[in-house]
Amino acid sequence: MLVAMSVPFQALAQSQSPEDMIRDNISSLMGDLDGREDYYANNLNELEALVDSSLDQVADFRYIGASVMGNYFRNASPEQRSRFADVFRQTLIDTYTRGLVTFDYDELRVLDAQQAQRYDDQASVAMEVVANNGQVYPVSYSLRLSDGEWRVVNVIVNGINLGLTFRNQFDQAMRDNNRDYDAVINGWSPEVGVDELEQGGDA
Repeated sequence: MLVAMSVPFQALAQSQSPEDMIRDNISSLMGDLDGREDYYANNLNELEALVDSSLDQVADFRYIGASVMGNYFRNASPEQRSRFADVFRQTLIDTYTRGLVTFDYDELRVLDAQQAQRYDDQASVAMEVVANNGQVYPVSYSLRLSDGEWRVVNVIVNGINLGLTFRNQFDQAMRDNNRDYDAVINGWSPEVGVDELEQGGDA
């Protein structure tokens, strides 16, 4: 399931729609991986570098980090906010890299029928991941327009809202560590397993 979340995006001009951007870059991802799955499985550092570069061009990590910290963001120091964004980014890269080599997928496809945008600076794009066994998993990207570029700020995979899941995990970690920001940031290790994603939720 995590393969869908690591689609390599290019910098986006506002003239290109979020749907076209995602569709174009899914084709690019499939081209990069086609026939090289075994190579990347044995060279995870190279795959991680590819994922890192790709996510850097699409994800608004500062925005996502602030959202995951939730109400705790207000009382965090600028250094803690920045450090959490960096730590959060690295854990996502590690997770997506593992997903690329462990989940047996056959196709990634952006749906032809998309919901109309309700706001000029917000959009969602629906796609599907088709597993080798034929099972279809829905994926929905949430994007916001920032400085003329669309950036992904959340993903819902098979009904599981990853942003909300991570926020709940951060909240629980803060409770478990007596509101010690540094302890939570240093020990941050979000868990959303492939089995959980396959089972799905009701977001």
